[in-house]
Amino acid sequence: MASGGPESPDVVLVGGGIMSANLAVLLRLLDPRLAIHVLEAAPVLATEASDASNNAGTGHAGICELSYTPSRDANGKVPVGRALRIFAQFERSLQFYAHAAATGMVGDPAGFIRPVPHVCLVHGPEDVAFLAARHEALRAHHFFGEMRMTSDPGAIHAWAPLVMEGRKPGPVAASTGEGTEVDFGELARRLLGWLAAQEGCTVSTGWKVDGLSRAPEGWRVSARQSATDTRRILRARFVFVGAGGGTLPILQTAGLPEVRGLAGFPIGGQWLVCDEPSVAARHAAKVYGATPPSSPSLGAPHLDLRMLGGPRRLMFGPFASWTTRFLRNSGAMTDLPASIRPGNLATLLRTALRNRALVRYLVAEGLQDMGSRLVALRDFYPAAIDRHWRVVDAGIRVQTLRKEDGGAVSFGTEVLASADRSVAALMGASPGASVSVGIALDVIATCFPRLLSDAGALSRARAIFPAFEKDLAVPANAALFQRVARATRETLGLAPVDGIA
Repeated sequence: MASGGPESPDVVLVGGGIMSANLAVLLRLLDPRLAIHVLEAAPVLATEASDASNNAGTGHAGICELSYTPSRDANGKVPVGRALRIFAQFERSLQFYAHAAATGMVGDPAGFIRPVPHVCLVHGPEDVAFLAARHEALRAHHFFGEMRMTSDPGAIHAWAPLVMEGRKPGPVAASTGEGTEVDFGELARRLLGWLAAQEGCTVSTGWKVDGLSRAPEGWRVSARQSATDTRRILRARFVFVGAGGGTLPILQTAGLPEVRGLAGFPIGGQWLVCDEPSVAARHAAKVYGATPPSSPSLGAPHLDLRMLGGPRRLMFGPFASWTTRFLRNSGAMTDLPASIRPGNLATLLRTALRNRALVRYLVAEGLQDMGSRLVALRDFYPAAIDRHWRVVDAGIRVQTLRKEDGGAVSFGTEVLASADRSVAALMGASPGASVSVGIALDVIATCFPRLLSDAGALSRARAIFPAFEKDLAVPANAALFQRVARATRETLGLAPVDGIA
């Protein structure tokens, strides 16, 4: 229930990317009485990590990402639990987006999602054997029943001709399944456009939150409009910080014990981009390779078809780059040093000592020239022509570093919540955007438990998520999954796939 005037909403969300968009819209759908304000520092929504040019656009579902099934157990089997969890979370995302499309909230879904095959490519006897074991383990589950695998170079050429032409003879294998490409930036803008039209809700751009402090009935949110140097104070019962790289500096102003010792380390990204029409026309997939042991921070290299609202293009990477910025567009070179506190300095130093291989990798990546990047590209696309490719900057990831982790680096996505559940924040990176609906539901379950138990709200949740209270990963629910997945894909205009159609 709304707590007051325009500067006293129930909920304030900091950041106008896909995470805040999903959470804000879900909160409003589950409780239409909530007054919700979104504050975005940039003049345009979703221009940082959510923007299509700053990420791979992969709808992460465990189909092609070897990093989600990284090793075999003592019996030679590949554990697939993480891939199953990510698949299930992305299915939740697809169900939410299908509901938004069916109810007219986001317009034609073709403007933000489309079907693209996901392919995993490996070479060498050891990796070929691993892919076979991985494929066998995934195919045994109904989520991945439509996947195919081959070690026939001719069949791989039919799936992705560029990766095979000019390749030296040797063991090679690939697996494939029907996946998606998602423009998370466009989707976020459409969702927040709907939210802004709801009574009691606002979405404001150009307002940078620079302070978060306790107030008698919640939190005092301080923001500054950079264009006019105007200040604004909001008071809210609940605050969610989904500001990407800007999250940690905001949390550090709140005085939360959960933030003590927490540090962040930024890793920039770059892509090789090909705009040559004759080349882009011959590649129609997202092809992922094996993750090099030295580069877990950015995951596996991949060669992607991208549309980005314009002509077809190809993107290869990502490559790491050295930076001290926390945000690509609105960040400053002082972001990293300004985030250092007595409580997290030891965390940063301990992490650097424990992860010297990663530090060396980042330094080497930052020193790469165009020739080095093209060598990496030709491991994927042997016949690549130099003049067809150029380097562009990608988004920035801020890796979460915790004092209690003893120097270990967390490369996943996690939610930090205050003890009284009045503040929550998204930390980390991949597979964040793809699973952000599931993360939003976790935030709601933690901080707004009544919205998933109250009879009225529960009924609304079931309308958004078919089989809301069912675990679709359970074998007994395989037929239910097929029905839900088929309906979801039909609504979103995604091509039906074997085992789902």
